[in-house]
Amino acid sequence: MLKKGDPAPAFTLFNTDKQEVSLDSLKGKNLVIHFFPQAFTGTCTTQLCTVRDAIHLYHNDKVDVIAISVDSAFSLGKFKEVQNINFPLLSDFNRTASPEYVGFYEKFAMGMKGVARRGAFVVDKDGIIQYAEVLETPGELPNFEAINETLKTLGA
Repeated sequence: MLKKGDPAPAFTLFNTDKQEVSLDSLKGKNLVIHFFPQAFTGTCTTQLCTVRDAIHLYHNDKVDVIAISVDSAFSLGKFKEVQNINFPLLSDFNRTASPEYVGFYEKFAMGMKGVARRGAFVVDKDGIIQYAEVLETPGELPNFEAINETLKTLGA
């Protein structure tokens, strides 16, 4: 399990515009990373819409936000459109980033396997994790208050 002080594992994933995005390309600003199990599900929609509705906290001159799921970039694109998501969604369809950060749920809806756990991370501008949370139950939401407090300590 990743914890505060660990270097954030590198990744390169596709966004909904079919462009590669790497962790290295996001360095220089603090970064909030949300992992979510699946687009178009209730708790995932709540998680991402909570971020959307408070975007001024997560996307400014000191911090950026992304969200990662094992859904395809095409599914994520439709989800982003329908929910008016105003930050990048990245596809971990090949499941390369999720094992490094959150792992997978043993049981998920309808017996699905390989579904990434829900989690949230704050990575500082140097690529060091300052907050790490991985949720055991898919119906739980990240602790937004703790995320926001961590950002405050980073001057974001």
